[in-house]
Amino acid sequence: MPQQREAAVLGMWVFLLTEVLFFGGLFIVYTLYRTWYYEAWALASKSIEIVPGLVNTVVLIGSSLTMALSVRAAQTNKRKATVNWLLATIVLGSVFLGIKVYEYSLKFEHHHVPGASFDFYHHADLLGETHEEPASGMTMGRAEINRTTQLFFSLYFVMTGLHALHMIVGVVILFIIAWMAHKGRFDSEYHAPVEMTGLYWHFVDIVWIFLFPLLYLVERH
Repeated sequence: MPQQREAAVLGMWVFLLTEVLFFGGLFIVYTLYRTWYYEAWALASKSIEIVPGLVNTVVLIGSSLTMALSVRAAQTNKRKATVNWLLATIVLGSVFLGIKVYEYSLKFEHHHVPGASFDFYHHADLLGETHEEPASGMTMGRAEINRTTQLFFSLYFVMTGLHALHMIVGVVILFIIAWMAHKGRFDSEYHAPVEMTGLYWHFVDIVWIFLFPLLYLVERH
């Protein structure tokens, strides 16, 4: 049994390493475009509502706690607590996804979805506002900013969309593990699936810890 657990841990860490490489490529692309078009990056980031992102950050940190508690409960042979903590993690993960759907709906409403209908200034024009207009010290005009902010939102949807996809997969796995725990499949001797799920969930949470400041906090000061 210890050998099986060691093999499972090694396999999960190898898998997570490939995920790090995958997201690392996106972070490199983000860094390059942010360096080249920093003014547009700052404007686009400021147009995103910070409160939903902040709430989601707190929610995910809380879900990491409940996930860790479920692993501990499984290790100490507490079946009911294991199930309850897993369900709590599922609820928090679902809250995160719900808030993300709300954020995406705002992007469609403001015409901030890359494509033929993209218009960075659409929402401000409707409200008669000018706060999104290029400042006098900026080197890019409105047309150029409209083009380059579309790059920001392309990365925004790719990066947060892939993260949300990982969250959905994680929630499905949590449902399966919670059902197995309810059936008494885990005890102090065998609880590797709960631990491996925990590693995956913590990785997804850590990715968001990087995404939040990179996408939401550019030039917020």
